[in-house]
Amino acid sequence: MTTKNFTNKTAIVTGAGQGIGFEIARQMALEGAWVLLNDINEALVKTAAEKIANEGGNCYALAGDAADVDFIQHMVDSAVRHFGGLDIAIANAGITLFGDFLNYPVESLQSVMRLNLQGSFFLAQKAANQMIRQESGGRILFMSSVTGHQAHQDLAAYGMTKAALEMLAKSLVIELSPYQITVNTVAPGATLTERTMEDAGYKNTWSRITPMGRPATVEDVASAVLFLVSPQAGHITGQNIIVDGGWTAVSTSPY
Repeated sequence: MTTKNFTNKTAIVTGAGQGIGFEIARQMALEGAWVLLNDINEALVKTAAEKIANEGGNCYALAGDAADVDFIQHMVDSAVRHFGGLDIAIANAGITLFGDFLNYPVESLQSVMRLNLQGSFFLAQKAANQMIRQESGGRILFMSSVTGHQAHQDLAAYGMTKAALEMLAKSLVIELSPYQITVNTVAPGATLTERTMEDAGYKNTWSRITPMGRPATVEDVASAVLFLVSPQAGHITGQNIIVDGGWTAVSTSPY
């Protein structure tokens, strides 16, 4: 049973063509929100929007590069044009490029920082300015990772960006709280998605080393996100929720 917590609320969710982003957008739409779905893959995001619409959700697909500052402004403008305003911005789009630190190429570092940090920073900036103009508060959420808390082999660059997002959320508390805009992060651990399931041993490995006995589902992560951007979390800001079945408590290596 849905709660309709998001009736008459408008949200942007980046990286929503599949996986965690799709499930966030889906759950929010089914709880009454108008959702602008973004993904760089046009076919993927259109299919995602169709799936949500077929379940009764109200959404609009907009393909494009979530790291491009001009496109980010276009997303905000599109949400306002289609739905009348913007209440929630979820910077879910990100890229993971594995690599040994001693040989990590400049191009990979730039790609990871461009999407994970630049895209998130400027979505928050553009969304916050729109929310301030509306004078009705709002919610901003960054997608972090357990790799921002615990070292993980070959993910120095990625983990650095995720830790930075959590610091960004804390920093924005100072600037955005006077406008009743909250900023929080969710840090998923191992999660079953279309991408991770391409690894035949992924589920078994993470089931073995996760205290709760299984990796997260996209529903697990989306539920934490929806709470933080809901009316019930109006006095929570600058915080992070780790969704990892207890893995960071023990930090057993998958290797």
